[in-house]
Amino acid sequence: LINVEGHAFKDVMIDFRESIFRVISKLIIPLLPLFIFGIFLKMTYSGDAVPVMKVFAKIIVVIFAMSLVWLIALFCVSALISHRNPFKCLFRMLPAYLTALGTASSAATIPVTLSSVRKCGVSEPVSNFAVPLCATIHLPGSMIKVVACAIAIMLLQGMPFSFGLFLQFIMLLAVTAVAAPGVPGGMIMAALGVLEAVLGFDASSQALIITLYIVMDSFGTACNGASGCAVAIIVDKVF
Repeated sequence: LINVEGHAFKDVMIDFRESIFRVISKLIIPLLPLFIFGIFLKMTYSGDAVPVMKVFAKIIVVIFAMSLVWLIALFCVSALISHRNPFKCLFRMLPAYLTALGTASSAATIPVTLSSVRKCGVSEPVSNFAVPLCATIHLPGSMIKVVACAIAIMLLQGMPFSFGLFLQFIMLLAVTAVAAPGVPGGMIMAALGVLEAVLGFDASSQALIITLYIVMDSFGTACNGASGCAVAIIVDKVF
């Protein structure tokens, strides 16, 4: 094998990543409120705004409850493996959870998450590796949000769906999520192609799911960060 030491291709990919990050964070995300406002004006004119808002309120409560159940279950599993108190670890993750609620960004929460993970007794080498990696590839809160929102909108609009269809959607979404930038709303923007190709979401359906996702974005990000702590605890015990 010929080993060529060079950084040109790596630098190109880093610049490309930074370009995508800036387009989403500086252009698309700031314009989303105007886009959502227009969608709700249209729904108000057609008389659909009130029923849709009632469904949105219910699904927000359901998603928040599902995120809490997932966190408690995951920390209980980590406690069984590591012999730590799961509720003490959850309490020590509170600063990271609140930071994620405020920033809605997994990347921006990483320093606080690292500090909280180390307070749970995770070694520095494991925490330095597991936390940034989980912020990129372990996104249960975002997955819960997208799937629950998709089901709610399909029920609301009378669209047909099945277990097999959503299994395919979830598998593709899991791959797509890894490519989502660590900016607020990045996950749903990356998922739009899968929503259209697999579930048949048109422009109006995509606008609804973007609206619902953005409203719940902070809660999903908080769940993502706290879940990474549980994974770090398990990895630390195993190794």
